[in-house]
Amino acid sequence: MKLAEASASDAALKLDDYLPYRLSVAANAVSDLVASAYQTRFGLTIPQWRLMAVLGEDGPMTPQALVARTVMDKVTVSRAAAALHERKLVEREPNASDGRSHRVGLTASGAALYAEITPLALAYEAKLLEAFTPFERQTAQNLLRRLQAAAAGLQAG
Repeated sequence: MKLAEASASDAALKLDDYLPYRLSVAANAVSDLVASAYQTRFGLTIPQWRLMAVLGEDGPMTPQALVARTVMDKVTVSRAAAALHERKLVEREPNASDGRSHRVGLTASGAALYAEITPLALAYEAKLLEAFTPFERQTAQNLLRRLQAAAAGLQAG
């Protein structure tokens, strides 16, 4: 049976048991918790922090690579990068492999802020996960990766 052929009589939707809803609610709760700390202490939005985290981990990237890596849309990435650039936390440099584009990377100030925030981010993660066993943590990571891959496969057709 194709997805489009499923009928309303096949199953009743219970929103609180519906996986996409549960994932969204959980992700938003975690993001909002952590974002309030970034916003209050460092003046960063979630997209800005996500860009800094990717650049801190992977180094300079093109805007297109940032869109793909952060799973955020082009406008969100562009606005976050512009705000970080205005604060002198990122800089633009020419892209040696494509003269029509540029690469975005952390400045020394951006790298210092990333180094300051990273322990806080890891502490929040540890606090969120302290009720889980190491096996449950690894299982959750594996399941989330599999869900992401399954969604990508369905989207590809």
